[in-house]
Amino acid sequence: MRFRHEDGSAVHLAYCTNVHPAETLDGVLAQLRDHAEPVRRRLGVDRLGIGLWLAEEAARTLDGDPRALLGLRTELERRGLEVVTLNGFPYEGFGAEVVKYRVYRPDWADAQRLEYTLALARVLTRLLPDDVAEGTISTLPLAWRTGYGGERAARAQAALAVLGERLDALAQESGRSVRVGLEPEPGCAVETTADAIGPLTALGHERVGICVDTCHLATSFEEPRASFAALAAAGVPIVKSQLSAALHAEHPERPEVRAALAAFDEPRFLHQTRTRSSGELHGCDDLGPALSGGLASDSGPWRSHFHVPLHAAPQAPLASTRPVLEEALAALVGGERPLTRHLEVETYTWQALPPALRPRDADQLADGIAAELSLVRDLLTHHGLKELP
Repeated sequence: MRFRHEDGSAVHLAYCTNVHPAETLDGVLAQLRDHAEPVRRRLGVDRLGIGLWLAEEAARTLDGDPRALLGLRTELERRGLEVVTLNGFPYEGFGAEVVKYRVYRPDWADAQRLEYTLALARVLTRLLPDDVAEGTISTLPLAWRTGYGGERAARAQAALAVLGERLDALAQESGRSVRVGLEPEPGCAVETTADAIGPLTALGHERVGICVDTCHLATSFEEPRASFAALAAAGVPIVKSQLSAALHAEHPERPEVRAALAAFDEPRFLHQTRTRSSGELHGCDDLGPALSGGLASDSGPWRSHFHVPLHAAPQAPLASTRPVLEEALAALVGGERPLTRHLEVETYTWQALPPALRPRDADQLADGIAAELSLVRDLLTHHGLKELP
């Protein structure tokens, strides 16, 4: 979906396909048929943006086989879908029964991460619609914090420098620009937008910036406008934004709140949980350990890295951080110029929700994704953007 900002530029809205992960090209093609096209039809639009997640195997296939890449592009066009952004955070195995910490491997200290990201960039230049000159890729925030530093940090920084050089060369070769954004996430070497400023200003490359995930932003209790102002002052570009909402518990000391939170403690994904006390951020790597006593419950609200549906907040006594998303979106696109032109709804945890809240089949999942996109469409038009055909 495309929108015209008041400054005349186009803002792209997509949803991320990591919600129905596939490891192979055949799986990606099935996603388009079984999920993405049904979402488009529910929205009643002729063109729907999708933020493709391509696992390493699928990316390697497309990068090495021009016929396969042409086949994917043809299938996108046939189904009324377009791609301007890729999710390059998970490398593989995002559909595994247990993902947890494996989603951070390989990290930017490992040569495989650079190779994978460059393959994605080459593929993206050939998937972009004919009238779009720039694509974006989100990537992990350097590494999980444990064991990171010293030589590994130096290798990661060197890899980002090579990435910038290769993206420059790719732009010259293809006539298409690709930018990559580190996506701050709780528990990682880059947990907050403030953490990103040091490594990115040291790098100083216009094609490598930040991807703002509004669930992560809220989980770390960041204030959107202040965070974005600090990035702008440092000259760090917001490459893209993933629109998402975290789980919020206002009174985690109450037994009924803890019981409600326990229903979201599930074995597949990591749900980093944070609270803020006296201006300091405290947390646990997962919701279960937080509930087991790893996080003080009497110091203030808890927020947990659990992407809850944008349009449907959890029932009381829990809530979502959708107000943070709305404030962030207002700052991103509500000014004289958009701070980013690529927006991606990323609720990948539909099947990890408590059983009573999960979609029962593909039709219900498509209904939910379409409802999320409809909500964001309304927010964008509220800020003066005009939907384009």
